[in-house]
Amino acid sequence: MNHKFPYKWNLKDGYPAKGIEKNNLNVFGTFICGGGSTMGYKLAGFNHLGGVEIDKKVSAVYKLNHNPKYLFTEDIRDFNKRTDLPDELYNLDILDGSPPCSTFSMAGSREKAWGKEKQFREGQSFQTLDDLVFVYCDTIIKLQPKVFILENVKGIIQGNAKVYSKQIVDKMTKAGYTVQVFCLNAASMGVPQKRERVFFIGHKKELNYPKLILEFNEKGIMFGEISDNNDVEQNLSELYLKYYDNAKENKPVGKFMTNKKLCNKDTSFTLTGQNRHFHPTFKRRINNNEVNIIQTFPLDYNYNGIDHVYLCAMSVPPVMTAQISHQIYLQWLSTPK
Repeated sequence: MNHKFPYKWNLKDGYPAKGIEKNNLNVFGTFICGGGSTMGYKLAGFNHLGGVEIDKKVSAVYKLNHNPKYLFTEDIRDFNKRTDLPDELYNLDILDGSPPCSTFSMAGSREKAWGKEKQFREGQSFQTLDDLVFVYCDTIIKLQPKVFILENVKGIIQGNAKVYSKQIVDKMTKAGYTVQVFCLNAASMGVPQKRERVFFIGHKKELNYPKLILEFNEKGIMFGEISDNNDVEQNLSELYLKYYDNAKENKPVGKFMTNKKLCNKDTSFTLTGQNRHFHPTFKRRINNNEVNIIQTFPLDYNYNGIDHVYLCAMSVPPVMTAQISHQIYLQWLSTPK
């Protein structure tokens, strides 16, 4: 049975979510970013030990909000070389990872970017991105969790990128895991956002778990239900005012496809890291509170100077992770093996 996790909440509310009991199972994360997945696991009753994050500023925000037991601010490749990891990071109940996915996005450069180094932010290391899914597979093989989750964009199972998906499944199957691949829409999971993502979920073969069933059918949350109607400030430039007035709802404002005017009677589009969508009624972009709610981030999250949209868009919505991990607990981990 699916649990209804809150899309509007605060860190001060505490964990787990109402109606959920702590299960004392351990989770560790990679590519943890702002901690979207971390909060999801905690909402679902898991004990989250911390994770790996390459960006120093983002890692500092993570530490500020989540106070992790373990935090490695380094490239996942360096983490994989470590010989000094604590014992409790091995044989975890769940290992989680969302390798950077811009090279697989259908809206990105895709094949042209494969094999090339990229730097996300000033001060962050250059790294190739398309092979990080396999570097994360190496992390799974190193730590040997009972269950692993690998999250990525829908584009990884489309077009030429399908070969990456097949290689992920093949590599983890040879490593002793039974793997399933799911394409899920956050809008059906209690998230006020149309966000389609692919999840590779595997378990050790010897555990012999049944086939995981992930079916979510919550009613979509319309933007009008979460709109901050007290914010009537008009803050668009003269150029964008012209674009805004000529734009239709659910259509781009200006020439960039990622700048869309939302619709009060429809669910918000996916948040992107570089742009804020436009409010359908007021001549402004969506504000920070609306961003938090769309991404199911807590309203009292401390961004410590990092832009809300950037950090949210780079993270998995907490409620999305809570829904998936709750089902993994119910169907697999709730019965000791």
